[in-house]
Amino acid sequence: MGDIRQSLLPRDVLSAAKELLYHLDIYICNVVQSGRQPPQVDSKTQELVEEFILHAPKDRNTPARRMSALQELQLLEIMCSCFQEQSRDTVRQLMFSALFNLQGNQADESRMSLLGKLVSMAIAVGRVPILECAATWLQRTHRGYCVRLAQVLVDDYCSMVPGSGPTLQNIHNASPRFCCQFITAVTTLYDLTTEELTPPLELLQMIVSWIQEDPGLVLINFLNTALSGNQPISSLDVTPLGGLMRWCVKASLIYSRDKKKGLTNGSAECELEVGPLFSALHLSVLQVLMLLPNILNEKGLFGRLALLQVESLAALTSDLSRLLDQADKHTHTSSTDSSDLSELALDRLAQALQVAMANGALLCSREDLRAICSRLPHNNLLQLVLSGPVLYYNNIHTPPLAFSPHASHSPIASHPTHTPHPPLASSHPQYPAQPFMTGMQFPFRPSH
Repeated sequence: MGDIRQSLLPRDVLSAAKELLYHLDIYICNVVQSGRQPPQVDSKTQELVEEFILHAPKDRNTPARRMSALQELQLLEIMCSCFQEQSRDTVRQLMFSALFNLQGNQADESRMSLLGKLVSMAIAVGRVPILECAATWLQRTHRGYCVRLAQVLVDDYCSMVPGSGPTLQNIHNASPRFCCQFITAVTTLYDLTTEELTPPLELLQMIVSWIQEDPGLVLINFLNTALSGNQPISSLDVTPLGGLMRWCVKASLIYSRDKKKGLTNGSAECELEVGPLFSALHLSVLQVLMLLPNILNEKGLFGRLALLQVESLAALTSDLSRLLDQADKHTHTSSTDSSDLSELALDRLAQALQVAMANGALLCSREDLRAICSRLPHNNLLQLVLSGPVLYYNNIHTPPLAFSPHASHSPIASHPTHTPHPPLASSHPQYPAQPFMTGMQFPFRPSH
């Protein structure tokens, strides 16, 4: 396609972009028909995309071409039509990759800007092919860029335009794959570390309603992903289960903290609204975990594939320990209220751990689990989980499947790995450290 550059130069920016999209569609159809494996776009075509669609200057002496806001809107409409009219999914996916796969150069910022606007428009006008392509992009791209796209969509539909939430709500029906990836990106973005990283109430309501209506939604990406060890490093988790679990466990302490600091608008009212939402979400997460044994057994993966990673669990318990410490030191509510919120967080953690381990989502020995939870204060339910029975898996002697993108490398900086450490006597002076009571009776301990 390199020979068409001279014909594109005299055209105005919109006409040149439209013409290039037309030729790109023909070129990719020919690449797919040629049977080349894997089908890919050559570097000269990528350079044309960067110059005439992303408007990155070819060299420093060439001034950058710029579109007006109206021309950019017209280009987005043309791109929506182009993907909608192309009936072959392979061609659409390859074309989307040619336009938006990150290349590690200056054009990537233009790519991200155009991508956010295109996906936002696709949600507004119901262009399912673009949402399906965006779901694949989210699956293969570094999580840092995935959360940037999620932030754009949340801003567009939950912040900037009042009343536009129902439009975003429809992605559950339009493209369940995209909806699943969007939830994963959102739970990665909003990790509840600051007020700014707390999900908007409208977004939380959407996610809870989606999962309540269809608990299997959060497993769609897992069910439709080829199981291999080639998942890109630092990509999003294969399911949003880890992020949703983090939300449920930390929620009561986070919203209580923000209420004390006066950070939440209408804090008391907000706390009343989010309480039942997180309770419903926690129940839904447990229900999803209970779907896993049949799925994993059908694939021969029970006991071999962990959808929840030990590294993420260690980061969660570390965050929880810190939040409990802060709640004890800075509480301005009654001690009963503070204790109830702490117990709720620990109860939810214990419930999630037990159900995850029993259903094969978390592959972790009780000894490792006790080390990870060693800094947490005593909680009766958590004590039962830590002193529970040894779990036996049919495939325990089969090597684990190298599928998770986070199993063989360090997690991202925002969730550092925490090595086992001894209990800190001063962490919670009013609570005993979480011991392992060897003499404690456990009625479900196997007799053998």
